[in-house]
Amino acid sequence: MAGMSQDWEPVVMRKKAPTAAARKDEKAVNAARRAGAEIETVRKSNAGTNKAASSSTTLNTRKLDEDTENLAHEKVPSELKKSIMQARLDKKLTQAQLAQMINEKPQIIQEYESGKAIPNQQIISKLERTLGVKLRGKK
Repeated sequence: MAGMSQDWEPVVMRKKAPTAAARKDEKAVNAARRAGAEIETVRKSNAGTNKAASSSTTLNTRKLDEDTENLAHEKVPSELKKSIMQARLDKKLTQAQLAQMINEKPQIIQEYESGKAIPNQQIISKLERTLGVKLRGKK
């Protein structure tokens, strides 16, 4: 034991320095205010706006702007909407009752009868079975 000596140097253990997110925390900011430290607030240039998404013309938007072709969704043909409405009225059903029978929302029937819906072959098939009429292939 003659060659051994104890090390009496103080060891200081500190917590890790706060991260950037922790420094911006409301508690940390309030603590800094109480301590009288200077607090700097910086607002990001596009904060809370949609400018970054819409200000610059991207390649896709330019292509769409230059495109002269008129694109539209396929709509329900007038013969189909008339035949759905006639078959429903022949069975004395409301749009809501018909929708419930085919397990769809009443809005779907309304859209088909007004011609606003995008034709879906599964829904047309359900309507054919429920109403007992042929709605497709009349052309």
